[in-house]
Amino acid sequence: MLSVAKVQKRNSWRYYVRGVAFGDGRRPARQALKDAQEMAGLPPGVWMGRGLAALGLTAGGEVTERQMELVFGQGRHPDADRIERELLDDGADPETARLATVLGQPVEEIERRKATPLFALDFVFRPQASLIVLWALGDDRTRRVIERAHERAIETVLRWLEDEVAQTRWSSGRKRAKAPALVVSRWRHFDNRDGFPLLHDHCLILNRAQRPDGTWGALDTRRLFQNVVSSGTLYTLTMTTEVCEELGLATVPREVTPGLRPVMEVAGVDQGLIDWSSTRREQMAPVLERITDKYVKKHKRLPGERGRHGLGWWAAQDTRREKKTPKPLEQLRAWWRASAILRFGKEMVDGLLERCQAAGKAIRARVRPVVDTALAAVDVAAVVFTVRRAFARRHVLAEARRHLLETLRGRGFTRGLDDYIADAALSRHARQLTVPVPGRRAPAPDQVTYTADFAWPHRWWVAGIDGKPPRESSRYERARVASLALQNAIRDARILSGARDEARAATTSATGRTGDQAAPHAVDHPGRDAALTPAQRAAAVHAHQLAAMPEEYLEGRTTDPETWLYTPKNLDRLAAITKAVEARVRIIADGPQPQQPAKDANDDPARQQQHHTTQPDQGRGPTPGH
Repeated sequence: MLSVAKVQKRNSWRYYVRGVAFGDGRRPARQALKDAQEMAGLPPGVWMGRGLAALGLTAGGEVTERQMELVFGQGRHPDADRIERELLDDGADPETARLATVLGQPVEEIERRKATPLFALDFVFRPQASLIVLWALGDDRTRRVIERAHERAIETVLRWLEDEVAQTRWSSGRKRAKAPALVVSRWRHFDNRDGFPLLHDHCLILNRAQRPDGTWGALDTRRLFQNVVSSGTLYTLTMTTEVCEELGLATVPREVTPGLRPVMEVAGVDQGLIDWSSTRREQMAPVLERITDKYVKKHKRLPGERGRHGLGWWAAQDTRREKKTPKPLEQLRAWWRASAILRFGKEMVDGLLERCQAAGKAIRARVRPVVDTALAAVDVAAVVFTVRRAFARRHVLAEARRHLLETLRGRGFTRGLDDYIADAALSRHARQLTVPVPGRRAPAPDQVTYTADFAWPHRWWVAGIDGKPPRESSRYERARVASLALQNAIRDARILSGARDEARAATTSATGRTGDQAAPHAVDHPGRDAALTPAQRAAAVHAHQLAAMPEEYLEGRTTDPETWLYTPKNLDRLAAITKAVEARVRIIADGPQPQQPAKDANDDPARQQQHHTTQPDQGRGPTPGH
């Protein structure tokens, strides 16, 4: 999971230099950062990114307090003191020597334009709650596996940002260039402000990058913000896959908010343990529910994805506690274990990993590492279209990564499969909306807008539980129904087409079968030695998709199975009944109309019949003629 915040002049020193660098604690005044970290048992910050060489830094090197202050507090070179001193010795005036150490535009020039200087972006990476529970209560090997996967996933995201997203801009954004070299400092935190486990890393991405001519300029932070969701899904997919493959685990969907997308958690981790570690969610839940109700009353709809993030931030700020004194990880792990044993018992805590491995083994026995890319492309396109209507490639790519996490359930996959599914969804099921204007610069591929020609699903209402009122179906629930309908149509067409060609395909050689695969990046069954006909292959893939699909999707239900009212079968029945009723209404309307009496129109039998049909409470009181 990934969240982003701005590092600006008003908060860079007090919050980041003095707080984030000290385990999100309150560092004593006039105490050096290194001394405070050693006394508290905290790891130092480390440098990351390809842009370190231009600043004389090395990847994995320790971030000092002075470097933190110069780079993320003033926007200057990390070795500015030495550079400035050498220039002064050579006879330069103090102002010229200071400006020579500034990276990009000086802060004073930005403030003269009445703008707020942006020093960096704070990317906060954290695993799912179940992985945090395993990390906090597992043995040393489990902890090391999760930490190593966490660090590798962060490195993967940063490399992807450098290769595909990051750009530097100048001349008021009219000129741009790729920025394949970022400067990042990473700070490890172990717990939340209540002292409960919360493994997370703050990655401060410097808002400066080298241009092709060697000068420094600001990043296009708008592109970074646009790709936050796709970056978060890449981190979650990468980390979850590595942990599950290393420890023999699997994932299951866990519903957090009814109607919204589920979170893929590790199978076997009890919900009680997740609630035990998620103290912030318990504190935020009543506040978030209250402000969400206000939002619904004001706007007459549920908040969208951006609105949910805004309401969640609001609830987090309202319930945020004061900073604490950080503690060493070994001391925290001993306290977490004692707390969990007192609440759940020693047997549940000691057998946590074994239960997760047993649940993972059962899931892995029925979910093989194979992905039907044709069905995946349909699912991704249908979900993104229903949720957004108009979308860009970054939205499709994020949904493709979610699809892999939900379908493979923690199994490994071929590198590049997410990009292949995204490209297939755009090329086969999307229609480009962005039209290039002659004489103007062509838009970048990731700035092109698309839509699709799928049928727009109708809304329905879902009955409330636990005393809550009925709610309108969310866009995600409607997207799941639309996707399942399209996938079923494709499966039916495949099986029918395969049955017609079964006799011819049964004699096809292995070389001939190679060109009949659904996609070159699809992960196939290892060691398969039997040639399957198209019908058999379609049936096998269909069975795999059903096995990998979360149980609440098997009958077309959404992530809210207890409140589901309409399955696809019932929707078909409802459509047939509606069609019959409309036909009957047309017959009545086209037929001869009876003479209307001059007295009260309420005595008209036809109107009484129509009124009786549309009012289910008719007959509870006395009515004329009854």
